[in-house]
Amino acid sequence: MEDKILEVKSLSKYYGKKDNITKAIDNISFQIIDGEFVGIMGSSGSGKTTLLNCIATTIVSTDGKIFLKGEDIGKFKGRKLAEYRGNRIGYLFQNFELIDNLTARENIMLPIAIHNMMGKENEKRIDELVKYLEIEDVMTKFPSQMSGGQKQRVAAARALILNPEIVLADEPTGALDSKNAKLLMNKLLGLNKDERTTILMVTHDPNAASFCQRILFIQDGVVFHELRRRLPEESKEAFYERIISVMAQLGGGSANVL
Repeated sequence: MEDKILEVKSLSKYYGKKDNITKAIDNISFQIIDGEFVGIMGSSGSGKTTLLNCIATTIVSTDGKIFLKGEDIGKFKGRKLAEYRGNRIGYLFQNFELIDNLTARENIMLPIAIHNMMGKENEKRIDELVKYLEIEDVMTKFPSQMSGGQKQRVAAARALILNPEIVLADEPTGALDSKNAKLLMNKLLGLNKDERTTILMVTHDPNAASFCQRILFIQDGVVFHELRRRLPEESKEAFYERIISVMAQLGGGSANVL
């Protein structure tokens, strides 16, 4: 039996009051299975980043619940909330969010330092991630000395360093050129397959989305379509074509859907 790692139940987030209410997300429900790589696509303002921020607890939802491994994250307070944000989820941002006056290695080690978890196991984890993500040559460099692709792979290492139960990625390829975007997505896919890292990724890019196993399309705050990679293993290219087809059918082309 497949294990649910994340469950979103009737989640809503409204802004404004009475006659001037904006429904950023409106009664969304879905589940993520442990080890899945799921994409969220939608137009600007569709609610996809709001949804991710509700899961990250940086935004408080208006209604509904979110469960991580059966625990209601809305009830987390104090140390338990800090543990959830710091240990149980990893967050990968579009604009890297690296600290300028720290080296790559120091940026990666930041979660370890904050949670006082330094030890041989985490030292080994750093070395493994650095090697896998091919960033050995930037470990002593500051963010200003790195390319965009290097910065995002350093940020990925930081998000993964404490073995989070789920990684939330918000437009992780948005600031990258096509070569670096493909490299990053191949690395995330490898971690998903080899380490069963669960990833929930917001993206506007059908190329990035084609690395996923399943895609939720969001419009006006609701999930209006779901696309799942066909089994036995459907090629990335074939899945990409189906993504483009759904975008064209449901939105009249990528400009309207994304």
